[in-house]
Amino acid sequence: MKFGKRLKHQIEQSLPGWRDYFLSYKELKKLLRSISSASPPLERGKAEADFVYLLNDEIDKFNSFFVEQEEDFIIHHKELQQRIQKVMENGSDQKDYKEELAKIRKDIVNFHGEMVLLMNYSNINYTGLAKILKKYDKRTGGVLRLPFIQKVLEQPFFTTDLISKLIKECENTLDSVFPPSESAAGTLRGEKETLALAGEGIFRNTLAALLTMQEMRRGSSTLSHFSLPPLKFPDSDIIHTLQILPPIQIP
Repeated sequence: MKFGKRLKHQIEQSLPGWRDYFLSYKELKKLLRSISSASPPLERGKAEADFVYLLNDEIDKFNSFFVEQEEDFIIHHKELQQRIQKVMENGSDQKDYKEELAKIRKDIVNFHGEMVLLMNYSNINYTGLAKILKKYDKRTGGVLRLPFIQKVLEQPFFTTDLISKLIKECENTLDSVFPPSESAAGTLRGEKETLALAGEGIFRNTLAALLTMQEMRRGSSTLSHFSLPPLKFPDSDIIHTLQILPPIQIP
């Protein structure tokens, strides 16, 4: 699948409020075509300047959105931990104990899914930048790709260590507060069904994001300055379940 179509699909699969914050790939391709077709040196120089300006503007957009989401996730994670602690302190004798635990579990699953989507947001926008820069160097004979990618690797939107840590903590919470009680095969199927029912749209989007991240890393076996790093997801039941079982159809 060509990257433009993949990006469009990912935007459609993302959360509605996120869709304006992805890479403006079409606009960058349009500017690149204008560079190729420009003949007077002044026109070409302006087109190249516009292209670089938009690239920098896109990075600012990614960083602003990513940092805002990251800050919200930190707050939400603390709130979930406080809710769990409050329920546990009140004990299982309370009338709505199981109901409240079920609500918390659903929120954790949704929260986990949103963080996976943010990891995918980082990955696909980085990939888009790398691809458009490769096209730029090829068509113009320039050498913009390497220095620009080196700059991108230091940007907040590319640094996903904190999100990976929160994902791991979410999975540890699910394992400790909601331990499986069935056989291994039954647990995977039951977990899949619970995730689907709890997350609904988030579940489908999370699965699509995981598949996309895996596919983007299969594109080349050769590591380079432009290669995405290996996935940092832990070997957990929730990730394993999302990866190995076919999606459940939800009307």
